[in-house]
Amino acid sequence: MARQLRAEQTRATIVGAAADLFDRRGYESTSLSEIVAHAGVTKGALYFHFAAKEDLAHAIMEIQSTTSRRLATELAARGYTALESLMRLTFGMARLCEEGPVLRAGLRLAAGGVPVRPPLPHPFTEWREIATSRLLDAVRQSDVHPDIDVASVAHTLVCSIVGTRLVSGALEPAGRQPRRLAEMWHILIRGMVPVTRRARYVTLAARLERETPTP
Repeated sequence: MARQLRAEQTRATIVGAAADLFDRRGYESTSLSEIVAHAGVTKGALYFHFAAKEDLAHAIMEIQSTTSRRLATELAARGYTALESLMRLTFGMARLCEEGPVLRAGLRLAAGGVPVRPPLPHPFTEWREIATSRLLDAVRQSDVHPDIDVASVAHTLVCSIVGTRLVSGALEPAGRQPRRLAEMWHILIRGMVPVTRRARYVTLAARLERETPTP
């Protein structure tokens, strides 16, 4: 049992080190030797868990997928409306991105075109599916106009979130991310939420911005 625990801890250390380097330098610019040095492990320890750099990228994107699905499920179970659940999911993922490098690295890997191994879905495909499900429920709950193209809005939402993250990360301090998310939601709310329900979600966006911790 102790040996298994040490192996799990070593694997987590390697994944964390790889994620930190992928996030800061990019996938192509990071070598396995650099990951070994950054993790403070031997090459043998790394190769025991990961045969190639691609395996590390896959492990990071698996964690990203599990995290986003788990958070979406938890929020859906709390009794929020579908639209509030979706909004909270975007701010929740932003918060988790600041708490460690793995989700940030997963986004950079996905945006950088690193191949995703089946059956793991591409992160952007998975996020569109989650957004589509929540938006369809929001239409049924009358929080979103019934005549909107849900697939188009889900696609636009994912593009906006990814683009906001990447552009803000390149041009602004990390602390601006919650504000940019709130601005994105203000625009989307005005376009898809009926006037009679709009104030509630504009207020929610502002509250989530304030509640999201920044580095």
